[in-house]
Amino acid sequence: MEKNILELIEYPEKGVLSKRLSEIDKLDVSLFCMSKGTDISDHTSTKQGFVYVIEGEGIFNLEGKDIEMKPGVMIFMKENAVHSLEAKENTSFILSLVNPEKLK
Repeated sequence: MEKNILELIEYPEKGVLSKRLSEIDKLDVSLFCMSKGTDISDHTSTKQGFVYVIEGEGIFNLEGKDIEMKPGVMIFMKENAVHSLEAKENTSFILSLVNPEKLK
């Protein structure tokens, strides 16, 4: 299946819009679109994965370390890593999570 990610980007007036792109056996892939000024407070995921920034500008805090979100940046996360996000501008990214129970 083929998808043009850039055509799927749309920003809400406030908050976050997410779209599931694919859920295959071992990998969940979603597109997130955060409106300017939106933040997502500290949280964790039981899955490891990565974030790939498509457009925008923001701060991704991973276990206490601020990482600049800008186009082309890829951020790797281990499972249960505490992280938060803040969109300084409209910001979109791909979130890919590995299903560890399906790797066995």
